[in-house]
Amino acid sequence: MNGRVLRIELRRSVAPWAGLVVLVPALAFLYLLNGAWWSGTTAWTAQWTPLALWTRSLLFYLWPLAVGLGALQGLRDHRSKMSELLTSTPRPARHRAATLAGATAITLASAFMFLVLVGGVQVLAHTEYTHLGWLPISLVGALSLVAGAVLGMGAGRALPSPLTPPALAMGAFLFTVLMYMSLGRTETSTADGFPSTEPNRISLLSPTVEDAREAFVTLSASVHVGQTLWLLGMAATGFALLVAATPRARLTALTPVLAGAVIALLVLPADARRMYVVDEAAAELVCDGPVCVTKTQQARLANLAGPGKEALRLLHGALGDQAPASIRENTAVPPEGSTPKWSRKTVLLDFDDGIIAAAKGEELTRALIAKGMVPGCTPVGWSGFGGDEYAQTIAVGWVLGDLRPLGGTPAKMRGEVEAETRPVWKKLKALPRAEQVSRINAMRAAALSCEGDPFEVLSGGEPQ
Repeated sequence: MNGRVLRIELRRSVAPWAGLVVLVPALAFLYLLNGAWWSGTTAWTAQWTPLALWTRSLLFYLWPLAVGLGALQGLRDHRSKMSELLTSTPRPARHRAATLAGATAITLASAFMFLVLVGGVQVLAHTEYTHLGWLPISLVGALSLVAGAVLGMGAGRALPSPLTPPALAMGAFLFTVLMYMSLGRTETSTADGFPSTEPNRISLLSPTVEDAREAFVTLSASVHVGQTLWLLGMAATGFALLVAATPRARLTALTPVLAGAVIALLVLPADARRMYVVDEAAAELVCDGPVCVTKTQQARLANLAGPGKEALRLLHGALGDQAPASIRENTAVPPEGSTPKWSRKTVLLDFDDGIIAAAKGEELTRALIAKGMVPGCTPVGWSGFGGDEYAQTIAVGWVLGDLRPLGGTPAKMRGEVEAETRPVWKKLKALPRAEQVSRINAMRAAALSCEGDPFEVLSGGEPQ
């Protein structure tokens, strides 16, 4: 396939339109809809790995489109009634198939990589941490579109019906839905008994991926290898169907995709903890004295160090030897729905935590004191507002001597926080100092162990 032939193919085929159909909806989805991909440390323009994961997640919709457009391209010779004429020419069928598949593959891969480039330019402006660990995620995403389109072309050539493209597109969409919602999920429960689900090995046959949870969580190498083998088998079957001329040849053409699926399932990890793994290099800590963050957030260290050291000093003055001695970004990735695990000697922070994300300067010091006193026991991945937040407000007020809502408290909840905490604060301050310290220590023990309600302890009750 020389350059001249390729240029002609690009002009006379739907390949350029296929690239636009992938690129334009993807950019519209990312820029016109306000979702999780725009917020926090895992925004699609914040770090390289979230960029790769968020753009891969768009394949939930884009991959079925690529399959359907490929099938439409495969129908071209049948629609023009040139099939018999082309088979009578001396040019080998594989040459015509390579030209047809190559033009579409180039435009789809280029469109997807341009999407990644748009995000990458913004990532460069937002982070100091650069690496290449994200690249395999995006390369496999581009290969997914190419393999899906080539498979669609082969199916369109083998089943030359106007119904083939929409049927294949709907079938591909149904496949991604089943991988995301039922066939690709395994029901489980956390150690605390909360029901949950996690991805299984079969889900990794889908071109899409889970949403980005942490900036330092990535796909393992075995996932990249297994998915690549599966997609190469899919592309090989599509190409074989393009050149097949007999029913027996078309049946034989299914061998690569079946073999690819079997081999991929042998390579892909069965344990969800080996699918999405912590990138050790990205999670490596960068420290300024007792205050540490991961490499992905090292640009935040300068603004965090001062308030962090001040928070540790105030905590030590209030708690003495029971106070935490360091602050570091939390790099644990527990299962969804599990109870968090906290340290007595280290304040673990998450930059996506509401009271941390909204705080700067003095307010950041207050937020860090709050996390050191009552880190919060809401199950991982859940949200809520109640006893932990009330206890945080009182604990910070006890350390600093003034009671007021934390900076990250939602505006509509500030009145409720004041109404719930003010009576308990007055009762606590009316106690002798020794009794206050005892109650604060009991509250902190309940908060760190996630056994009991710290606000109930402050109110004078016993931990449950």
